[in-house]
Amino acid sequence: MKYKSTRGKASNYTFEQAVLAGLSPDGGLFIPESIPQAPADFLTKWASLSFQELALEILSLYIDDTEIPRNDLKELIERSYSTFRHKDITPLHQVKDGLYILELFHGPTFAFKDVALQFVGNLFEYFLKRKNAGIENKADRHKITVVGATSGDTGSAAIYGLRNKQDLEVFILFPTGRVSPIQEAQMTTVLDKNVHNVSVRGTFDDCQDIVKGLFANKDFMSKYNLGAVNSINWARILAQTVYYFHSYFSLLRALNLKAGSEEASKIRITYSVPTGNFGDILAGYYAHQMGLPTSKLLVATNANDILYRFFCSGVCEKIVGEDGGVHETLSPAMDIVVSSNFERLLFYLARDIAVDASVPESEKDVKAGEIVNGWMVDLKQKGRFDTGSKVLAEAKRIFDAGHVSDQETCDTIREYSFPAEASQAPYVMDPHTAVGVTAARTVVPETNSQNIVIALSTAHPAKFAEAVERAVKDQEGVQFEEFFKKVSPKEFDRLTTAERRVTLIPRADEALVIEVIEKELSN
Repeated sequence: MKYKSTRGKASNYTFEQAVLAGLSPDGGLFIPESIPQAPADFLTKWASLSFQELALEILSLYIDDTEIPRNDLKELIERSYSTFRHKDITPLHQVKDGLYILELFHGPTFAFKDVALQFVGNLFEYFLKRKNAGIENKADRHKITVVGATSGDTGSAAIYGLRNKQDLEVFILFPTGRVSPIQEAQMTTVLDKNVHNVSVRGTFDDCQDIVKGLFANKDFMSKYNLGAVNSINWARILAQTVYYFHSYFSLLRALNLKAGSEEASKIRITYSVPTGNFGDILAGYYAHQMGLPTSKLLVATNANDILYRFFCSGVCEKIVGEDGGVHETLSPAMDIVVSSNFERLLFYLARDIAVDASVPESEKDVKAGEIVNGWMVDLKQKGRFDTGSKVLAEAKRIFDAGHVSDQETCDTIREYSFPAEASQAPYVMDPHTAVGVTAARTVVPETNSQNIVIALSTAHPAKFAEAVERAVKDQEGVQFEEFFKKVSPKEFDRLTTAERRVTLIPRADEALVIEVIEKELSN
């Protein structure tokens, strides 16, 4: 398996090269040369596998045995998921008839990003150890400087995945005051020498633009050997495909159905995914293209609804306003205007639909890359691009979309925390999960054993105490402190008083970030 760019000007990259580079030299994102199909008998062959065993089978389709021998990959996977608190890694929890929550928050930082970043951290370490084998002189050793932007959970998950790794430095940029207190504490209380937190006065999009600028700066990138852990890194998308397959088999076991049976084939499954940077749902797209039986992938957005509007119109358009048009909401990880991973889907749509049928097969990647590049340039310069009705029709064949207000988010948190039906057990969810659950009602208003919604739960509710409090504070007879004490993990107790280390940058300025990085690396 080789890797190529969404802009069509880079190809034939190995998995290692694609992972360590993060961003393609032509400004695009790496994607596999082709999307492999799951084995013809995977529905029966994979049905009883554990998460780790399933990960080995899926990742092996994308990682050549000559790059990472199967036994090495197996050890990397086992080590990565040994840090999770639940034996199933990503358990499936039924909250009512036909509605299931895929709990992705059982890793070290209580967020779905751990599923990918525990693996990516070990992958980086594996590649570095191999490169540096036998090199004793510290000055001669190959090093990686990881630079990432976060709207909350990526930062802490990256830090926990990369902390104390030899020959690795990690710099995480986050928007000042726009991540939850727990998210900020999880990042800034990690005092390992190779971890550097940078708080930037601005929005997440500002932080992400700075990171993109650093990777586009060839001299800076080469000098410090930059590596990416944001969701633009292909290894993150790959690792996340596993829990789509795992949830499908978990569902069949819960319904007492045999994988591959006629009864199982009648089930319609909609995955509802709280969506910011488009990485989580993109993993679902790859799983679907590999052969996973899915009915729809639902893009669930908050007030920052550029993706919702795209899937309604085929037009991707930024709304100009304060803070670059970003609305501050109760689900801050989704407070994003430009979704970086969306470009990967656009490539496939361009190649399959927008490229003229007369173009030879050997030239389609280049032509699709030119179309995608044009769309991205238009978005940056004009604030919009229009893919046309045919592209939209193809996108809607697989995807649907919904948008959810803060009030609707609160209503859903309260509804499931205090269910009206005595037969329904209480379930406290974080605001991002609530967005996914709420949006699903627009597509599947009635769930049952045939019409299933699996809503992805991207974070533990205790990471967003303010949002949960706003949702339940008016519930009769509820004392929030007592209520929340039952929900909050004991691991969070020490964070509020622990020592912190962070550098504050007064404005979103790439030059100021470079100054901080160079100063830290010179120490």
